[in-house]
Amino acid sequence: MAAAVVAAARVLKRKAPRGFLRNLIKRRKPQLHLKSGVDLWVHLNCLLFLHRLAEETRMQAFQNKSRIIKDKHIIAAAKVILKKSRG
Repeated sequence: MAAAVVAAARVLKRKAPRGFLRNLIKRRKPQLHLKSGVDLWVHLNCLLFLHRLAEETRMQAFQNKSRIIKDKHIIAAAKVILKKSRG
């Protein structure tokens, strides 16, 4: 029974943290007027960035013939992704 409780507690949330994101944006930039759905776009952008970072990190580890992803792979991948994101 205890294993079922632990498994249920570890279930990922399927919803975006809308209230948290709206409050965070409002605290940082109180002069902005947010349309509905802006927090969802911010959340989606964050998820896409993390996905690109994970893919690039995997490629960096593969290029270095490493089966284990290390912090140097993440740093190298972050530099590449941030350069691509600038435009």
